[in-house]
Amino acid sequence: MDWGSFHTKTLVDGELVIDVKKDGRKVLKFLVFDCLVLDGQLLVQRSLDKRLGYFRSNFFKPYEALCKAFPDEMQYFPFYLQFKNMEFSYALPKMFDQVLPNLEHGNDGLIFTAVNADYRFGTDEKILKWKPADENSIDFRMNLQFPLLPPEEYEEDGSGSPQYDWYAKPQITLSVNAGGGGYQKWAEMYVTDQEWTNLKNMGVELDERIVECAMDEEGRWRFKRFRNDKKDGNHISVVNSVMQSIRDGVSKEDLLAVASAVRTEWKSRQARQQAQARPAQGRPQGR
Repeated sequence: MDWGSFHTKTLVDGELVIDVKKDGRKVLKFLVFDCLVLDGQLLVQRSLDKRLGYFRSNFFKPYEALCKAFPDEMQYFPFYLQFKNMEFSYALPKMFDQVLPNLEHGNDGLIFTAVNADYRFGTDEKILKWKPADENSIDFRMNLQFPLLPPEEYEEDGSGSPQYDWYAKPQITLSVNAGGGGYQKWAEMYVTDQEWTNLKNMGVELDERIVECAMDEEGRWRFKRFRNDKKDGNHISVVNSVMQSIRDGVSKEDLLAVASAVRTEWKSRQARQQAQARPAQGRPQGR
């Protein structure tokens, strides 16, 4: 094997995650789940299983051999490479009971990918993503509106001008990106007194921050985290799509209830495909 050669003109699809080990160590990994181009060869028109098979044979197996041959050098890798584990679509009990609880980097749901489909850029209608209800989130722009002090309080200082009560809990408005640099009000974010205290104690600017929020069981938008990686909130089209997902939500229990039926249909389809691919026997051949 030529250890001095490199892959060029290669495009791999995946995600960079941080695995947290039981001893507290953090390990940076790149999980591969697709390959678009390998050494200049375009693979997007091939099915997913063919794309991954080509990547495994020509990229991942040599990578594993390299790690085995030079284990001491792995400490200098910027990250480790790993295939993202995939299961059949009917393996839902296994995913919920064994796989997801044991992931060292957490997760936000499941992705159902058509194995026989080619690669589509942008939105792929053949890819279905499932999230638990509390992970169906939207990135909003947050604005704070503090209440005014009672007139008798600001009149005492002689200014006579209305003053804001900066110590009170403000009304928190959530706005969505309407395009063209504009925003439109969408909802209010609910925070408890303790949650507001926690936000204040962060010691950071809060007004006009991009925040990720999810809807609770009472239909209230709740703070999840700041999106420091984004300068704008979700576009209104994305927001409407997420809202439809929330309204037509599919629960974990819904998925588990149909797992057996999915397996039956999957096996039936596989049998039909194998029968069609099997060459006919005993049929007269033309000359």
